[in-house]
Amino acid sequence: MQVKNNLDNNSLMVNESLLSTSNGYFGVRGNFEEGYRNDYDTIRGTYINGFYETTDITYGEGAFGYPNTSQKIVNVIDGQTIKIYIDGELFNLFDGKVIDFKRKLDIEKGYSLRYIEWISKKGHHLKITIKRLASFTTLELFIIDYEVESVNYSGEIQIESTLNADVKNYSNKSDQRVASGHTKLLHVDKIDKNHGIATISSKTKISNLTIASSMNHNLNMEYTVKENSIIGMVKKNIKASEKISLIKYISFTDSIRHDDCFKESKNVVNVAMKNGEKYYFKDQEEYLNEFWKYSKINIDGEIEEEKAINYNIYQLLSSIGKVKNTNISAKGLSGEGYEGHYFWDTEIYMVPFFTLTNPQLAKRLLKFRYETLESAKIEAEKLGHKKGVKIPWRTISGSECSAYFLSGSAQYHINADVAYSYIQYYLATNDTEFLKEFGLEVLYKTALLWLDVGYFNNEGKFSIDAVTGPDEYTVMVNNNYYTNSLAKYHLKWVCKLSSILEKENISDWNRLKSKIAINENELTNMKNASEKMILLYSDELKINLQDDAFLKRKEWDLENTSEENYPLLLHYHPLYIYRYKVSKQADTILAHFLLDNETDIIMKNSYSYYEKITTHDSSLSPCIFSIMASRIKKIDKAYHYYKMTSKLDIENIKGNTKDGLHIANAGGVYMTIVYGFSGLRIKENGIHLSPIKPKEWTSYTFRINYKNSLVKVTISDKINIETEKEISLIIDKTKYLISGKRSLNYNNF
Repeated sequence: MQVKNNLDNNSLMVNESLLSTSNGYFGVRGNFEEGYRNDYDTIRGTYINGFYETTDITYGEGAFGYPNTSQKIVNVIDGQTIKIYIDGELFNLFDGKVIDFKRKLDIEKGYSLRYIEWISKKGHHLKITIKRLASFTTLELFIIDYEVESVNYSGEIQIESTLNADVKNYSNKSDQRVASGHTKLLHVDKIDKNHGIATISSKTKISNLTIASSMNHNLNMEYTVKENSIIGMVKKNIKASEKISLIKYISFTDSIRHDDCFKESKNVVNVAMKNGEKYYFKDQEEYLNEFWKYSKINIDGEIEEEKAINYNIYQLLSSIGKVKNTNISAKGLSGEGYEGHYFWDTEIYMVPFFTLTNPQLAKRLLKFRYETLESAKIEAEKLGHKKGVKIPWRTISGSECSAYFLSGSAQYHINADVAYSYIQYYLATNDTEFLKEFGLEVLYKTALLWLDVGYFNNEGKFSIDAVTGPDEYTVMVNNNYYTNSLAKYHLKWVCKLSSILEKENISDWNRLKSKIAINENELTNMKNASEKMILLYSDELKINLQDDAFLKRKEWDLENTSEENYPLLLHYHPLYIYRYKVSKQADTILAHFLLDNETDIIMKNSYSYYEKITTHDSSLSPCIFSIMASRIKKIDKAYHYYKMTSKLDIENIKGNTKDGLHIANAGGVYMTIVYGFSGLRIKENGIHLSPIKPKEWTSYTFRINYKNSLVKVTISDKINIETEKEISLIIDKTKYLISGKRSLNYNNF
């Protein structure tokens, strides 16, 4: 993907996010190696997934159970800086004359590229090509391949390369989504230069975590050690038409995943120097060849849309935690928005892509909730629950970081969101070993909470009170449709999976039952609660009601609300918003998508009703409205909302891409195609399709990994299927057994 190469400050900050170089373990924003003008803002950032500092939360008035501390992703040691001096002049794009300037992210080869043709004030003409690679196979390794070609200059060039630990986090007091305060989070612990390798380690003060970074180069550098940095310098003579190549190897290791991160940081660079940069660029391309085999989406008719879709898919791969104690934060590793916290975004918007294309990475993501179960148990106890666990709304290490419980801790639906992703993973893989290893334990313990937070009312119906659903403009409600629907599904499947495992092997089941402490009475209670769950419905409107008081609120005049007043949360007091019938994002509509649990007429009516009162102030919303528009065969609306989704970051539609990419929206882009336009659902009896096709496209193709079989689906005027193994495929209730290649006529476009 190539970006617009404007040199205005706002464009540069947006491109820092768009051209970030990440591999799921670390991420480096797309800053200029040489820096910007002094009067420009920048978020010059490097981040490690799951590496955080503990920060205090200050309340005007606190209450029992409020979290006292939060966690914040740390801007770690900066290894980006490379400066070139030609005849004493510093190369930069704001002095001299820029003849040519291109920037792109190559998602096939896995590196970012910056190309500049530049003439200095003295008339010296250079061509500079810079490639950056975050290795997908050696996760601690970052490479900058910096090539300088002289067009007309013969003489000396000085190169400076820096490892800088004098770093701070970014803050913006005017935007609650970007933290203010707590900016200086790292302090230098150790500095060392030895045998060409320069190494710095820094520590956080409260979380007591250590980050180490090393650098080495293909050119012999003379290092100068300063208080918080190490600067390498080399002088080289160059002739006209000659090139000088600097390869900078940088490593990042942390104390969470490495016993001796200082030593390991050096080892990574040592090995990289021996292998050479060509090895890693080739390795990166081979890794991505395998990745795209299952992940690529092709669009015949709109090449720019194909590029946008696959760019978003690449960002999912670049953001996913691939080692223990990591997940995907709302901004991935491209920025500091939302302080690097993990939300429900992971399970509902990001896991689906990996479940369908790379189940092993999906399983890695799912295991994070198992690894943090003890913290979830503590959170449940803080909230007054005597049984079960409560998944935190915002977290990095596993403890709750949400300081505003109304739209944070009160979103109990996250327990069911996690469960939903576990169940979908099982349906797509039939992986019962996953259930035995940790899956059923998470499902059971999260389900126990529903029995404690909910109750059987006087009519014998199961009610869940005082919770917040996905719509954060409507808080602390009773019987939120989304929450109740997902809880019903959750409880039902715990019972079903328990039965499946019991029938499979009674001895294994008894051991598992003992390990998890499964109680048969609780399973019976879960079954009853699921069957008696309240799912609100209006006979008058023939829609599912978002909660039991939703219709009583007055409507917000969205038509006469100025564009400048969106998003509402930044311009109106929460209490003002809470009094109105207005939705921040898909809520009831999201439940209809995930569960496909109502008749077509109810889902159509609900869609029409909630669409009129939804602001889409959340980036999580348009993709769901696109998917459900596809489901009810409103093709133009589906395409309209898809367009809002596909280029949300590429065109900075929300105005805050500078703070990091919207990674859940990236997952949403994938879902609008696969779950939306194609109508794919994974159910117990096989793959379901109910496709539509935008009139702008001749065809579209996607691939999934279903039960270890590569399945390729092309939708044109027909449905073309290719599969490695026989699969059961249901198209609008007609069942087919597909093996090899099959072309099916389809008349519902």
